[in-house]
Amino acid sequence: MIDIFAETIIPWILGTLLLLIIFTFVVAVQSWRNMKRSPYFFMRQQAEKRLQTYMTTSLVLLFLTGIVAAYAWQAPADNISRVAVLENTKPPAESVKQLFQDETELIDAAELVQTLAEQRVVDASVSLAPSLPEKFDQYEPTAELNENTDLGALTFSTEVTDRYEAVNPGGIFAEGFYTIYATFSYEAMSDGMEWAWVWRRDGEVVEGGNEIWTYGEEGPGYIYLNPEEGFENGEYSLDVWVNGELLTRSGLTVNSAAVSASD
Repeated sequence: MIDIFAETIIPWILGTLLLLIIFTFVVAVQSWRNMKRSPYFFMRQQAEKRLQTYMTTSLVLLFLTGIVAAYAWQAPADNISRVAVLENTKPPAESVKQLFQDETELIDAAELVQTLAEQRVVDASVSLAPSLPEKFDQYEPTAELNENTDLGALTFSTEVTDRYEAVNPGGIFAEGFYTIYATFSYEAMSDGMEWAWVWRRDGEVVEGGNEIWTYGEEGPGYIYLNPEEGFENGEYSLDVWVNGELLTRSGLTVNSAAVSASD
């Protein structure tokens, strides 16, 4: 304990406090002597005040010294972790072995459940991927798909210009009877390719088409939908395929809220 005590800064603190106590005590004694020897009242009064101040300071320093000394002589906390190496120990009992085996089986079961859940997510994502219905895949293309063949993003509107540009495009439309146009740009197309388009409402096919491409290499284009029963509340989507590959896809929403918003 002495070594630990010596290696800390506690001795320096105690030494400083003791020096301060001695100093204040000496000054207090001098003040007491001045108070007794002074022939004047005011000088004695000042000496008496200094005596009281230094005596109080000495007591406070003495109290702090006692606290520091008591703290320094406390036994240090033992925070060293000790591990005992047991030799010639008995083998674990069968009940303990069974406990570890059951825990391992539980871990394996949890991993299996997680694997199955991940597989279901993958299967669900695969099932959500759109596919081209067979009735819209009836032609054999006479031109191959080019590496840079591209169909631009679909833009929905209820009107188009003579240049197939959307007028007041949007993504939310009201219920009712009208025509929705989906305009797009295309490039690196070739006459003789097979292309198809499929409209869906809430995932169910409502209309589509399939033909051989005869519109040149690049330019603007459009596809329209005008259902006999009118547009009903739901989520509509349009897929455009070229030579059996999905090149562009987009969706729109039809609901009654769009009517009140337009009013």
